[in-house]
Amino acid sequence: MTGRSAALSRPIARRRGGAPRATGPLRGAERRAGILFSLPVIVLTGALLFLPIIQTFYYSLTSWNGITSKWVGLDNFRQMVDDPVFWRVLLNNAFLLLSIPFAILIPLMVAFLLHQHVFGWRVFRSLYFLPTAISWVVIGMVAARVFASRGILNDLLAMVGLRADLLTNEYTAMLAVILTFIWSVFGTNTIIFITGMATLDRDIYEAAKVDGAGGLAIFRFITIPLLMRFIQFTFVLTLITGFTALFSLIFVMTTGGPGYGTTTLEFFVYQKAFAQGVFGYAAAIGVALFAIVFAINLVQQRLLRSRED
Repeated sequence: MTGRSAALSRPIARRRGGAPRATGPLRGAERRAGILFSLPVIVLTGALLFLPIIQTFYYSLTSWNGITSKWVGLDNFRQMVDDPVFWRVLLNNAFLLLSIPFAILIPLMVAFLLHQHVFGWRVFRSLYFLPTAISWVVIGMVAARVFASRGILNDLLAMVGLRADLLTNEYTAMLAVILTFIWSVFGTNTIIFITGMATLDRDIYEAAKVDGAGGLAIFRFITIPLLMRFIQFTFVLTLITGFTALFSLIFVMTTGGPGYGTTTLEFFVYQKAFAQGVFGYAAAIGVALFAIVFAINLVQQRLLRSRED
């Protein structure tokens, strides 16, 4: 019997669940084949994701004009801490962070109603998902038309003698951006929650109704706990969208103004890098943005984990 035949004739170990598991040279060959097939993805991910992140960290420690760089250590971060505009922009991101619970709770409640198969739920599900199929540029153009001083909102308010020029005020313009942001992620979050509710056992709801639980009690004590993993996923997705994907929306809708009223850290990076040419300082702001998103996500995961324990 040859060596290969002997290796193949060896007994096959079984896992605890009873599934066969190859041992010896055969298992080693499978491991090497898995690494070989995964290598292109690892290289591509490293080249397009991890390498730019490492470069950003490096350039944040330099004075870089886009062509040449000079090592300056932590000077960019010291400048950032002493920059009042940075703190003003950071406040805008804090407002976005405070809007995330509304961007999650409202779709969760709507998904719960649709899951109860109210009249016309199929039509409503399609309509709610519509904003997801529209690009940020189109959303920004529509929002600018709605919130403009002579826009649709003021035309409606004029019927009752009111007026709201949100985009002309430094502090109310951010409110217009937040409302647009909540509307834009509404469809995606609703579909995620509907998908999560479809995995739940409907017998639990029937048993709760038999015990006399109302709709609010079922939503609070049954639906929310069982959907905690989906809520966590939606929080991360909404957080990343709000902090790193609103550039097109803000650029079209307000261009960061009036003043710095709607400038977020993401848009601030663009202003410093491509409008002022201080790429090193812009890289430092990008590192700060990365650290903030990572820290918020880490705290959120710890809170949910402790609650589950």
